[in-house]
Amino acid sequence: WGIDTGRPDDMLEANDLVLEELEYTIEGYVDRDSTVGRRVTVEKGAEVINSVIRGPAIIGKNARIINSYIGPFTSIYSGVTIENSEIEHSMVLENSVIKDIDGRIQDSLIGRNALVTRSPIKPKTHKLNLGDYSQIGIL
Repeated sequence: WGIDTGRPDDMLEANDLVLEELEYTIEGYVDRDSTVGRRVTVEKGAEVINSVIRGPAIIGKNARIINSYIGPFTSIYSGVTIENSEIEHSMVLENSVIKDIDGRIQDSLIGRNALVTRSPIKPKTHKLNLGDYSQIGIL
């Protein structure tokens, strides 16, 4: 494809190209309260509970999507849990957790074993650990 995937935006662009070819495949569990659109793959061992998934999107093996929205051009890798949150046009790598986030996460690359959650501690603040050349948009 001629894309240098060394930058997050380039990785998202490559992800878009791969997902364009995705077909509807449900090998995991999708409950009756969930809506799964066309060009969505739910891999073996994955669970989708009371959620909406709009394709193209892929939910990896043993991932759990609970009370959440997964929008187009989103790849959820194996072992990821997303609960009470919304995300689209993003990649969430292995074993990460996104929970109880207000607002939609968009155009994002979330690495392996990351935890993204709303803190119950007052006062409400943003606590960030960002590497060199990081970019973040805050609501």
